[in-house]
Amino acid sequence: MADQANRSHAVDAYPTRMPAMEHWLERKDPVVWAHEEPKAPLTEEMVADFDRDGFLILRDLFSEDEVNALQEESRALRAGERALDPESLITEPESEAVRTVFQLELQSPVFARLAADKRIAGAISHLLDDQVYVHQSRLNYKPGFTGKEFYWHSDFETWHAEDGMPRMRAISASVLLTDNDALNGPLMLIPGSHKTFVACAGETPDQNYKSSLKKQEIGVPSHDTLADMADQHGIEYASGKAGTVILFDCNTLHGSNGNITPFPRSNAFFVYNAWANRPKAPFAAAHYRPEFLGVREPHEPLSIVSGPIRSGQNQ
Repeated sequence: MADQANRSHAVDAYPTRMPAMEHWLERKDPVVWAHEEPKAPLTEEMVADFDRDGFLILRDLFSEDEVNALQEESRALRAGERALDPESLITEPESEAVRTVFQLELQSPVFARLAADKRIAGAISHLLDDQVYVHQSRLNYKPGFTGKEFYWHSDFETWHAEDGMPRMRAISASVLLTDNDALNGPLMLIPGSHKTFVACAGETPDQNYKSSLKKQEIGVPSHDTLADMADQHGIEYASGKAGTVILFDCNTLHGSNGNITPFPRSNAFFVYNAWANRPKAPFAAAHYRPEFLGVREPHEPLSIVSGPIRSGQNQ
């Protein structure tokens, strides 16, 4: 168990979900915590792009065989060929089609190996200038014709309010498992939005996660805020072939459209939090969300590994 000092609050740097109106706060944390290193896993230009935009697209990290192994494992998870915790499965709002599988690294050795891969975890550990652990992981699947949208939000707002993540020192990695283009509901991001924290209005309902996993309504920016952010910064979408990796800051506003094309869209998603940024008590909720949504007391930092990813691979 973490000691009581680790669980109690320091001063809340990002108060949110107050009864009053939504308001904006200037970011108080660095985007890039790293110092320049001769053998850094990312170029200076890449680091500068991430710092400016709040996201970075990495291409051609994985071989064709590795991408095939990840796609086969994704198919097996969605087809019920793996023993999965029922609580970790989220279906589409109007059907029983699988929308999300959580805790990938605990339920699949192949995805556990992906989460620990130096090409991803090593780059993020460098940007955060700390050891990391996986705060949350999931397989997102947006089927053809019926895949629903993911509404605009900042992940950090929820992780801060409901999981107790104290500071903006976390980065998400989305590994594309299918080709993503402008048509099949790709990730959309507002570049530069990560420099402003949108403190949302409205208190957190009890067990808010049960409804928010299907359709998020609490902890989302207003239409006026989204319009202002888009006017200031524009909107970009992240396209790429299967195997492309999108890194994005915990506070970058993002979302995705529904998918009415015949072509499914799928990705593996890992949240890497700095070891020094482990959760405290929730800042704007009466209770923690379940462990499958946010690890409360990680046992140790992630052991980052190198080498190829293979089908049926053990950790």
